[in-house]
Amino acid sequence: GVCTILDVIRKNNKKTKFLQISTDEDFGSRLRGLSKEADVFHPSNPYSASKASAELIAESYLKTYDLNIMITRCTNNFGPRQFPEKIIPKTIIRSLKNLKIPIYGTGKNIRDWLYVDDHCDAIMKVLLRGKCGESYNISGNKQLTNRQLVRKILKHMNKSEDLIYYVADRPGHDLRYGLDSTKIRHKLGWKPKLQFNNTLSETIDWYLENESWWKNLATGEMLSPTPWKKYRK
Repeated sequence: GVCTILDVIRKNNKKTKFLQISTDEDFGSRLRGLSKEADVFHPSNPYSASKASAELIAESYLKTYDLNIMITRCTNNFGPRQFPEKIIPKTIIRSLKNLKIPIYGTGKNIRDWLYVDDHCDAIMKVLLRGKCGESYNISGNKQLTNRQLVRKILKHMNKSEDLIYYVADRPGHDLRYGLDSTKIRHKLGWKPKLQFNNTLSETIDWYLENESWWKNLATGEMLSPTPWKKYRK
């Protein structure tokens, strides 16, 4: 897909801006510290490898064909209308139905959370003010373990933590990601505007008030009572 779009730009209008939106997963699991834009990629699974590959392809078109290309990498997004398979909407919907909440492995995997509106604001700043050939990390600086995140949602919904159910870990599941977003903050003046706890609460309430949006999407295995193999240490 990336090659197809870049070939169209190369053949028709080399001045067209192309922004490749990538992921913190490019850098692989980082037990401590934060990944900077120039750090070496260490993708751990096919998804992250495909994202890292797309970046390399974009950079090759930049250097070979002198295209106007920029790259962003973001941490985990959340907000209304996120597909129900993701951890936040899945936890909300299953809690609403009093179904067990599956958490992979020990629940100690750490992710940094970024509200979707803040991410969109960062993307617009890069599109309008970013420099050709540059990459920009975008992070919310709100790191939580998956277990902490699920507990926050259960607390907001007045549900018992007994709903938590640890299941076999997924393949290629990195322990922790962390992005240093100093560059976009200093160069382009971006920073998250919205407070995490407020936006998480608003997101939970949105799903509770908009069942008509997700009810036809949240089907099958996602809402079956016990579709997962229980985790054993």
